[in-house]
Amino acid sequence: MKQLFDKLSAQISKRVTRTYSTSFSLGIYFIHKDLRDAIYAIYGFVRVADEIVDSFEGYDQEYLLTEFQQAAHEAIESGISTNPVLNSFQQAVYEYDISSHLIEAFFQSMKMDLQEVDCTSEEYKKYIYGSAEVVGLMCLHVFTEGNKELYNELKPHARKLGMAFQKVNFLRDLRHDYHVLGRVYFPRVDISSFSEEAKVQIEYDIEEDFEEALIGIKKLPASSKGGVYLAYLTYRSLFNKIKKMPAQQILSKRVRINNGRKFGIMLNSLVQQKLKLI
Repeated sequence: MKQLFDKLSAQISKRVTRTYSTSFSLGIYFIHKDLRDAIYAIYGFVRVADEIVDSFEGYDQEYLLTEFQQAAHEAIESGISTNPVLNSFQQAVYEYDISSHLIEAFFQSMKMDLQEVDCTSEEYKKYIYGSAEVVGLMCLHVFTEGNKELYNELKPHARKLGMAFQKVNFLRDLRHDYHVLGRVYFPRVDISSFSEEAKVQIEYDIEEDFEEALIGIKKLPASSKGGVYLAYLTYRSLFNKIKKMPAQQILSKRVRINNGRKFGIMLNSLVQQKLKLI
């Protein structure tokens, strides 16, 4: 009867995704139904780890993260876990041959968040790789469905998409990261006097990442292209909104896209795909 527990595990990972991110949930809905459970599993896994380091203040976060990491390794080795999120994740790892290197790099970045962060250029690259690029690569394993040649071709573009998403998140969460969590991810940037010049340079880097990412999205199989493109458009819309704001205004509020705008983005995505513009 393990099938029943596996089904429950998949449902819980799906619930985690929908609870924490309406944008990604919508994107996942537009990938092929056979791939959805694996993407929910990956998101559920990274979300739990991220919550440990971001919101479990007052608890021994280092212990909890180490425990979660060990439980993840044990789940992958044994092919089962009593933790439903890890149980669904290990299934995705096994089915799509997700590299242990990606998982280890992810935990290395999560451990960086256990202390106050003030990144050097090297640390910045390392953090983004482990917290975002590897997540894109985990998903790419699913999207390419075992096609190693296609995976290797699209790998650089998937990394760029992860970079773009993470840098937009950094800008969106600048106030909370700096004032509440004591984190400064952007190297050589004084957040206390965040300047227009610094903001423009960061935005320039993000624009380059988005351009490279789009090249790869266009080459994805039809089974995943629509959902990934929708996530891309959603983040581009958020980024465009941030670009219109003065630097200091970003430090005063968290930028959001309302549900009406998300619906419009979804329709735009569907029209472009229908007309084969993507």
